[in-house]
Amino acid sequence: MTSNKYTTSKLDYSLVFILLLLFLSSCIAIYSAQASGQYNENFLVKQIVWYVVGGGIIAAVMQLDSDQLRKLTWYMYGFGIFLLAFLIVAPSSIAPVINGAKSWFKVPGMGSLQPSEFVKIFIILALSRVIDDHHQKNPNKTVQSDFWLLIKLGVVTMVPLMLVMQQPDLGTSLVFLAILLGMIFISGISWKILVPIFSFGIACIGTIFYFVLWKPEILEKYLGVKQYQFGRIYSWLDPYNYQSSAGYHLTKSLLAIGSGQTGGKGYGNREVYLPESHTDFIFSVVGEEFGFIGASVLISLFFLLIYHIIKVAMETKNQFYSYICVGVISMITFHVFQNIGMTIGVLPITGIPLPFISYGGSALMGNMFALGLIFSIRYHYKKYMFSTTA
Repeated sequence: MTSNKYTTSKLDYSLVFILLLLFLSSCIAIYSAQASGQYNENFLVKQIVWYVVGGGIIAAVMQLDSDQLRKLTWYMYGFGIFLLAFLIVAPSSIAPVINGAKSWFKVPGMGSLQPSEFVKIFIILALSRVIDDHHQKNPNKTVQSDFWLLIKLGVVTMVPLMLVMQQPDLGTSLVFLAILLGMIFISGISWKILVPIFSFGIACIGTIFYFVLWKPEILEKYLGVKQYQFGRIYSWLDPYNYQSSAGYHLTKSLLAIGSGQTGGKGYGNREVYLPESHTDFIFSVVGEEFGFIGASVLISLFFLLIYHIIKVAMETKNQFYSYICVGVISMITFHVFQNIGMTIGVLPITGIPLPFISYGGSALMGNMFALGLIFSIRYHYKKYMFSTTA
């Protein structure tokens, strides 16, 4: 006689522990950053409040199982598109222009809200739904079906991407593309299609980079690229020649991280002044005060987080869940790689915060939403145990 039992894992305590470590790391870094910042606000208290709000988001998303997430996907995606479109036409009293970008809504009692941070999650859900539905309807793969899937993934991503580029928000646009690439690689699309497309894309990027360095006047004339936009690339490649202008943040960041050396200067012993150090350049604070060791510990936390999500993706038997995990991994990995890369001069500077560490309500709530999906997977995950008795 064969009996079939199941047990349900209600809470992912390992993920809770990782999130707690990230929360403590964020509080420590922000408290030090705000002490020598250019603002008089208490960002630490606000960050704690946002973490509490994020905890509520996780608790709410955890209640949604696979079927409910699938049903809500297109409603959330459509709502995200509406917010991005409304942001463009909204008056400045509702959506002010900040640092040249119209990316935030003014919300009474909250300050500002950046809808694109939530649209990242909506895109992950939408792409996961598209891939899962496509494979269910096309069990027998062909080049034609793979090409059709690629078109659908591209359309789903390009609609919000074009709206974000109108703000303009280069950093978020790159995150959308990173999510798309991660989903394409896991979607099972034939390499016969992907290799030519990616080869063409790389060739285009190389050509543009060539014109930026040696023929900028052509891009100015035919593509309307502004001179200050070239400055971002030039200041990245040679920051010390632009340290009084576009290269200021990078040179200060390199000085801060380099001066931390192996063990750092000690908590609160910062000497290098760096504007916005509590947001985009929070890693520079960690590098200066805790040195290579402290920075490595923080990076290891992100590796641990990503490893854990990979483990969740491999354990679940629900393909829709697996695709969601890949999207979340792509988003977090790109955020970490880009943010840390720009602070050490490996990548150009963009307005991408360090997940769970940098101060910011919208970004933190978006990331907590993403983790809420991972918590939901484990919360509704059923582990079947088979036993045989005579």
